Amino acid sequence: MTSNALTRGREYVPLLVTSILLVSMFGVGSVQYDGFFSGQVLLNLLIDNAFLLVVAVGMTFVVLTGGIDLSVGAMVALSTMISAWLVEGHGWPPLLVIPLVLVVGTGSGFVMGWVIHSFEIQPFIVTLAGMFLARGLCYTISIDSISITDPTYTAFAQTRIPLSADLFVSPSVLIAVGVLAIAFVVLHYTRLGRNVYALGGSEQSALLMGLPVARTKIAVYAISGFCSALGGVLLTFYMLSGYGLHAVGLELDAIAAVVIGGTLLTGGSGYLLGTVLGVLVLGLIQTVISFQGTLSSWWTRIVIGCLLFVFILLQRLITGRRKV
Repeated sequence: MTSNALTRGREYVPLLVTSILLVSMFGVGSVQYDGFFSGQVLLNLLIDNAFLLVVAVGMTFVVLTGGIDLSVGAMVALSTMISAWLVEGHGWPPLLVIPLVLVVGTGSGFVMGWVIHSFEIQPFIVTLAGMFLARGLCYTISIDSISITDPTYTAFAQTRIPLSADLFVSPSVLIAVGVLAIAFVVLHYTRLGRNVYALGGSEQSALLMGLPVARTKIAVYAISGFCSALGGVLLTFYMLSGYGLHAVGLELDAIAAVVIGGTLLTGGSGYLLGTVLGVLVLGLIQTVISFQGTLSSWWTRIVIGCLLFVFILLQRLITGRRKV
């Protein structure tokens, strides 16, 4: 019992560190910059990163199984291109385009999951191929940005949902929170969620226990594909355009948010709350740099890289101790 308690306690260490980091960054920003200490500043983190949160939720499922999905950024871009192309170029109604985009994303994830399991190929290779394929398909549609002027999209983009006299969120935030709530229930209260954790702990043990490894592995990549497509829909509302260069590097941001949030890259341990905190940390880094005003936006990447390095070392220390 004592050993199990210590193991569980160590699993919470990255989550605790991320929480302290988030609070510390917000505190320092509040002291340094006028107007930083505001509830709307925190809400703006969600408004500006709602699409990243949705994508990171899907990535959490994949990483929990010990896998990786490098295609998510390209799928987000492809979703924006399909949406803009069909709505603006062919006059399709948004209520038909959006479900189609979600089906395409889910289907692509399903196929990649099937290939990974059936042919026993490393997820890195399969999803890398999916990334090139999706990004290439963007440029077969158009090499230029396609602006969206459809009234439904513009109305959605301009809508503000008031929380109080001074605070508001966008509809995209409510969608992202809804996805997060559903994912939480799936991971912690369904058989699929238990299978995801078991698969990440040891695929061989999961097979010996008779768990549906194939179905679970395919499912998590389908979920990631769905979340990527939905993230692309939210980015389309945010940018009001489709472009093949949208979301370049987003897959790395999603992985960074998951890892900084405390999910082990080897799988089997992690929490969606940590992913939320990871997304907020990434968003807060960008906000601090924008408030500073004198730093290049590339400092965001430098800081994220340093944080990722630190959290990977922290994970290594935790897993190393667990083996001992």
